[in-house]
Amino acid sequence: MMKRAGILLLALALGSSLHAQNSEIITSRNYPQGYFRNPLNIAMDASGTFGELRSTHFHAGDDYRTQQRIGLPLHAAAEGYVSRVRVQIGGGGNSVYINHPNGFTTVYLHMDSFNDALTNIVRAEQYKQQRFDVDMELKEGQVKLSKGQFFGNAGNTGGSAGPHLHFEIRDTKTQRPLNTQLFGLKFTDNFKPTINGIMVYDLQDNLFNENTPRRGQTVKALGSGRYSLATAAPISVNGKFGLGINTIDRHRAGGFQNGVYSIELFLDGKSISIVLFEELDFSTSSAIHGYLDFATFKRSKAKVQKSFKEPGNPINIFKHLDNAGIMELKDNAVHDVKYVVKDVRGNCSELNFKIQNNPSYTPKANPVQGELFAYNKDNKFTADYIQVDIPEGALYSDLDFNYKQSPGTAKAYSHTHHVGSTLVPLFSTYKLSIKPTNLPIHLESKALIASIENGAVGGKFEKDWVTVNTKNFGSFYVAVDTIAPIITPRNFSPGKNVRSQSKIDFTISDNFSGIQSFNAYIDDKWVLMEYDSKNRHIWHRFDPSLAAGSHKFRLVVKDWKDNERVYEANFTR
Repeated sequence: MMKRAGILLLALALGSSLHAQNSEIITSRNYPQGYFRNPLNIAMDASGTFGELRSTHFHAGDDYRTQQRIGLPLHAAAEGYVSRVRVQIGGGGNSVYINHPNGFTTVYLHMDSFNDALTNIVRAEQYKQQRFDVDMELKEGQVKLSKGQFFGNAGNTGGSAGPHLHFEIRDTKTQRPLNTQLFGLKFTDNFKPTINGIMVYDLQDNLFNENTPRRGQTVKALGSGRYSLATAAPISVNGKFGLGINTIDRHRAGGFQNGVYSIELFLDGKSISIVLFEELDFSTSSAIHGYLDFATFKRSKAKVQKSFKEPGNPINIFKHLDNAGIMELKDNAVHDVKYVVKDVRGNCSELNFKIQNNPSYTPKANPVQGELFAYNKDNKFTADYIQVDIPEGALYSDLDFNYKQSPGTAKAYSHTHHVGSTLVPLFSTYKLSIKPTNLPIHLESKALIASIENGAVGGKFEKDWVTVNTKNFGSFYVAVDTIAPIITPRNFSPGKNVRSQSKIDFTISDNFSGIQSFNAYIDDKWVLMEYDSKNRHIWHRFDPSLAAGSHKFRLVVKDWKDNERVYEANFTR
């Protein structure tokens, strides 16, 4: 393992502010220890960790297991005040933000419920806006909390896949999330990271995409966190090349595949790349698609973390990068390469192997086959019935853009337009416009763009074109949605006496464009419907003040093409 002096020398050599916090790992600042407490009253156990590689983003906090239960009480990690309360459809669900005097903010997502004070504030705002999802900033003195004070219960709301608490610590000024375990809230972890393999990329054509030559290398474990390649022969290269590594961390044998803390790459002892999962930035978190080898992930689900950086990637987890991580050997000698991977507890694994320039090795060429789009410019493409506008900043690298057109399907109102490659990721959206070929006037308001890969994409008809902003390439066509959502009662029926029920439940679903809005009324007055989108479950909790007797209930559900379904029924209470 790297000792304190070695890390400090490395930081000085790199001209950075990196330093050792505990002689095991590298950090760029000091973190208060003992200031924050476990927000739960059970032992800390993780199902997900900071920096973990999710499908669309880097995980910005730690997921605390809640014994597969909903309703465990949550306690303020330190003294402070509630600065924000949010109810979100999907995403973090019910969430609370607490600002603390030391300049940090703790965040609690997927809550089942709030305490009475917060519930009253949220309900008032929901009825004021007449919507379920609200996002509120609270004044500093409005809801104060002492360390350990109860403020709600853990749950499974929003985009959660099971009961747990997603917990974050952010820098209050920047709102950037920080690795919570650096504050002393550490999980038990005596396991060294696992290295599953590496990838060699031949980069001589100065174009990185799905056709860049890739050579996967199998590794073998030697014990005590030491790894080597399965074969002892040096890897042959010729010209510019880059490396990537497939690595995870576990807290126990057979446990969850969590994220590592740092990945360091050395060539002949010289630092080439340092990746730290110490701090993240929400504005660039989706750039995980540019950090991972996206094409390999789409093809095999393997998450190879590239140790080189594409020029259009705004990600900030690279704390040192020599020549963008791209290497080239100037002689035919055998060179030493080392990967050092650590978790946040300092458990360390190393992979050592050899690499050699071999003039007889000829990398496969990767020539431009279509139209070359520069990553640092606006790019436009126009053909019959299609317009593509890719703004500067959307691409990670120069793009070999390809397009073709084929006949539309039976239910399509346009040709099928094959735009780019689904194996190429984008950082931000581009504008896609398709001109319908056989769309009746009465269906223009119901038109949208769909893709063969992902179904409904969205958009609207305007001035002979259907236009949408999307982050994906693929095969697109114009479709229509004329079918209203479906409303199915769960515990309700016309004329029912609901005196013994605390709530009424429904299932809502849509066949194509998705649910846009839902509104309910009792005796023509708006009432709150709570919504769990992942289960298509919607419900209303009766207000105790609702008078006994007969009442009229109406639920209106609308999809994104304004198709509307109305459910009406009388009930007694």
